[in-house]
Amino acid sequence: MNKFVEATDAVIPVEAEAALPIDPVVQATTPKRHKQFKRDKRDVHGWVVLDKPVGMTSTHAVSVVKRLFTAKRAGHAGTLDPLASGCLPIALGEATKTVPFVMDGRKLYRFTVRWGEERDTDDAEGRVVATSDQRPTAEAIRTLLPAFTGAIQQVPPKYSAIKIEGERAYDLARDGQTVELSPRSVDIGRLELVEVPDPDHAVFVTECGKGTYVRSLARDIGRSFGCFGHVSALRRAAVGSFTENTMISLEQLEALCHRAASGEASLADALMPVETALDDIPALAVTRVDAARLTRGQAVLLRGRDAPNFRGTFYVTVSGQLLALAELDRGGIVPKRVFNLAGLHGRAGVKKG
Repeated sequence: MNKFVEATDAVIPVEAEAALPIDPVVQATTPKRHKQFKRDKRDVHGWVVLDKPVGMTSTHAVSVVKRLFTAKRAGHAGTLDPLASGCLPIALGEATKTVPFVMDGRKLYRFTVRWGEERDTDDAEGRVVATSDQRPTAEAIRTLLPAFTGAIQQVPPKYSAIKIEGERAYDLARDGQTVELSPRSVDIGRLELVEVPDPDHAVFVTECGKGTYVRSLARDIGRSFGCFGHVSALRRAAVGSFTENTMISLEQLEALCHRAASGEASLADALMPVETALDDIPALAVTRVDAARLTRGQAVLLRGRDAPNFRGTFYVTVSGQLLALAELDRGGIVPKRVFNLAGLHGRAGVKKG
């Protein structure tokens, strides 16, 4: 069983492309005695907010997007299970430096729970481990939900990417070993019942914080009723500032790439700017002289009215362009991560179709 988790917060950079299918055109024109022709990688910077289809792993999705852009670097901000669909923010180039800010953002999910069966993976892929003929009513569900709202303790699924003495929990579980995971505190800001289409299923929407497992939520609600349950469908509607309005499907992205190759469009139309991930932190504009110092890794001292009055991490711009992530130290701007946006970078909006 190839098991991934739907709501982990680990950044998974994807550099290898060996598993990708060979372009049939390239394959047909390449002599067998020679290696396959590989296109030169280029500098591409920005975010692709992919509407990941069901059946595709997050790692494969990143590999496909990386290949379409022939980008040098790529990674994603939060894994989506192969059985899940929806918002998968993919960082290209310098955007990978902003991944932690996206991972810290709130997430919005719509999911369906199938009552009557608990499975070892807590979703439809797993083996049935408990059954029940009991079914909760809509009224009973709504009455229970406040107990799963706010700061709660949650035990992650056994089939998750959490490490136990250096080993992934899902690897240990697949090998038949006993997996014991400790409860952890997660924040559920919103949990609502959307509909009960039939006695065996209930549809929910939840807005939650970092580290929350929707599969655990379904499992624990089912246990509270004594009827058991698992996730049978899952869609992520938003991650931080990335919402359904900014998503692009794989088909739309491929079509745009074909038009860009013929000069009818630009791949920049599918890229959100790197700084989109930084919407929740302050910004500070500096002069070109100060920008030159920051680019060299040197601190810039600001005094009087020019001194900012905020704390923590902020981002610096020069002439409207992202320059660095920085912090204040004794009245000075100290650069922590400097951006080099030479190459293709994202525009202000996303054009689909």
